[in-house]
Amino acid sequence: MAVQPGGSPADFVIPDALPVLPLRDAVVFPLTAVPLAVGQPRSVRLVDDAMRGNRLLALVTQRDPKAEPAAPEDLHRVGTVGVIHQLARGPDGSVRLMVQGIERVRLLDWLGREPYLVARVEVARDQTVEATEVDALRRAVVDIFRRLVEASSELPDELAVAAENITDPRHAVYFIASVVPLAVAARQELLELDPVTAKLRRLLDLLQRELAVRELGRKITTDTEERLSKKQREYYLREQLRSIQQELGEDGSDSQVVELRRRIEEARLPDEARREAERELSRLAGISPASPEHGMVLTYLDWMASLPWSKLGGGTIDIRRARQVLDEDHFDLEKIKDRILEYLAVKKLRQERGAGARQAGPGVAPVPAEPPRVTGDSPAREPILCFVGPPGVGKTSLGQSIARALGRRFVRMSLGGVRDEAEIRGHRRTYIGALPGRIIQGLRRAETRDPVFMLDEIDKIGADWRGDPSSALLEVLDPAQNHTFVDNYLGVPFDLSHVLFIATANTLDTIPGPLRDRMEILVLSGYTDEEKIGIAREYLIPKQLAAHGLATDELSFEPEAIRRIVRGYTREAGVRSLEREIAAVARKVARRLAEGQHEPVRISADSLAEYLGRPRFLDEVAERTTRPGVATGLAWTPTGGDVLFVEVTMMPTTDERLVLTGMLGDVMRESAQAAVSYVWSNAEALDIDPKLFEGKTIHVHVPAGAIPKDGPSAGVTIMTALASLATRRPVRSEVAMTGEITLRGKVLPVGGIKEKVLAAHRAGIRSVILPSRNERDLEDVPEELRRQLRFIFVDDAEEVLRHALTPSVADVRPAGAEAR
Repeated sequence: MAVQPGGSPADFVIPDALPVLPLRDAVVFPLTAVPLAVGQPRSVRLVDDAMRGNRLLALVTQRDPKAEPAAPEDLHRVGTVGVIHQLARGPDGSVRLMVQGIERVRLLDWLGREPYLVARVEVARDQTVEATEVDALRRAVVDIFRRLVEASSELPDELAVAAENITDPRHAVYFIASVVPLAVAARQELLELDPVTAKLRRLLDLLQRELAVRELGRKITTDTEERLSKKQREYYLREQLRSIQQELGEDGSDSQVVELRRRIEEARLPDEARREAERELSRLAGISPASPEHGMVLTYLDWMASLPWSKLGGGTIDIRRARQVLDEDHFDLEKIKDRILEYLAVKKLRQERGAGARQAGPGVAPVPAEPPRVTGDSPAREPILCFVGPPGVGKTSLGQSIARALGRRFVRMSLGGVRDEAEIRGHRRTYIGALPGRIIQGLRRAETRDPVFMLDEIDKIGADWRGDPSSALLEVLDPAQNHTFVDNYLGVPFDLSHVLFIATANTLDTIPGPLRDRMEILVLSGYTDEEKIGIAREYLIPKQLAAHGLATDELSFEPEAIRRIVRGYTREAGVRSLEREIAAVARKVARRLAEGQHEPVRISADSLAEYLGRPRFLDEVAERTTRPGVATGLAWTPTGGDVLFVEVTMMPTTDERLVLTGMLGDVMRESAQAAVSYVWSNAEALDIDPKLFEGKTIHVHVPAGAIPKDGPSAGVTIMTALASLATRRPVRSEVAMTGEITLRGKVLPVGGIKEKVLAAHRAGIRSVILPSRNERDLEDVPEELRRQLRFIFVDDAEEVLRHALTPSVADVRPAGAEAR
């Protein structure tokens, strides 16, 4: 927001009491406008209150800038009354102000300390003296200031003109003191001095000292330039030495040019790149080796000669071998493997039925002819694959398997935390130490122009003032554009159309829409317990035996032992923690063998605690839901599904309130409000006394308060927990649920069903309540889980409560029994 400025200091009526805004490392003078940044919560509240009133506040400098929050004893006694002209709010809650100093004030005593400082003030106007002396001092100060502006590069010339046009001595003092780089203590001293002549004399001393320092610095600069002339003499001497070397036939630079020219010819550059390289070769021949530009041009040509402009490394695609490689490296993942094989089959057909290959030189793979340019949704545009799933499910290793199946080089580029666009496009050659982007660097390491290039963690790209790397990737990952990708360092197009790009991510939410639209998403969900046991038996255990120098007959695991590790020592979507636990067992067995105990070790479920200690994860669902007011919900996270508990309690208060804790997001908070409103408004239908909620505060808490939570899928869980508390009927310990609740009690569908079901199975849940419209999503759930779990599909809240809550005492009491 902005407030229109207006009025001179005389137009403002300064009250006796003003809010005090402490300033750190800053002094605001009367008759000057200053921008201020306000970040402390109490200072932001002070500004908000001032904007609702007369916009006046006392600006007082702190004695100790480190004091936070500043107390009255930390402030000077003299400050400036300021009026807020403009106000802008930042995204982090901070406030930026444009304030104008009006008049000097003195703090008399303090009227309040909270929520911010308020003081009783009196106006302390500057004392004036005889006009002749004041005018002479003003002219002296303005003259010194003009000389200081001439000697300073950071002070614009307009400041000197503005100072000369100010005839008021008091205004001149404050204007010059506000623009000249002075210490905070010196500025505070000028503010407090009286009369105006004392201010002018003190400012004159400070300006003369600053001018002397600047003139000394100018002299030092001049001496430095004289020393640099010695470098020029050395340059002429080196030129003479070069002429002598040419006469003797010892010219080293010419041999460099000849070698670079040979390498560039062997690299078989495209026409545009070859012309640029030849132009730079001609420049290199005329640049002195002592010149910094010589090294820059030499490095550029070395990059041009080292890139694989025409070298292809991959052979013919063999679908059967690709299937064999994928089966050797990865357990199950049939849908993902089928999609990869389909992708490779399409590339094989296009390779065999393409326009053919043109003849290449000796030792260089044939280069396919340029495919015809197409528009629209043409089948010639191959997709960019993106593997999305929680950590540890095998996304990166899938890319390595694809490279092995194709017989191509594998290049991995981690994008996590990348914030500079130059990491993708490279730096311009005008900068010292410039390099190409990481795409071109990866191709140089691969030494072919058709590697499998993995863009790892593409969902964790950042953006700041240096640019947006995700925007630079739009060209890289667009098959219609990447055949003419231009790196800023190279300055010429490089064909990326033969590169097989594969991206990985944990979540799609943080990937920009245009970038996500260029990729085909393949989702890798978490593994079931049986899949993890198979992976451990076929991949992880043999890998760890080899890593620890153990033979297969020296260490073995019973299936139940692996199952115990999966359920009692790990709780994850992938298998990384499982591999670490297996490695821990292998290390202890290796130590026994090294100590001379050569008996084979077979790990059983009972002996597992000897190697790994007590299980880390127990069945906490049954323990937590023994009391009314606690329900088990299911949540989706970037690392897979998870189980969350919702706890509800009620306390008598003077009014009805809803308290939500557990670091809940806006959507989840609104879901909680909708759940409470439904239960309250339908209390009689749910066999709840409507008066139960009168004069009560309802507190909804979701444990693990340090973890942010959001989304609408916890609506039915919150509703069930509240109904459980109100009816005094605990929630069944074997039941978990998910779904969005409406004010009418309808249960709406949610996402992430497969991940949530996997989480429920890991936590020992036996029944899962789902919205009816999510029934079709069970096709993605492994058949094994569909057999082991009981799925209850509901349309409204009453069905949820009927299946989730335990029977009431009246429902289970035998006929004729009396309550005691």
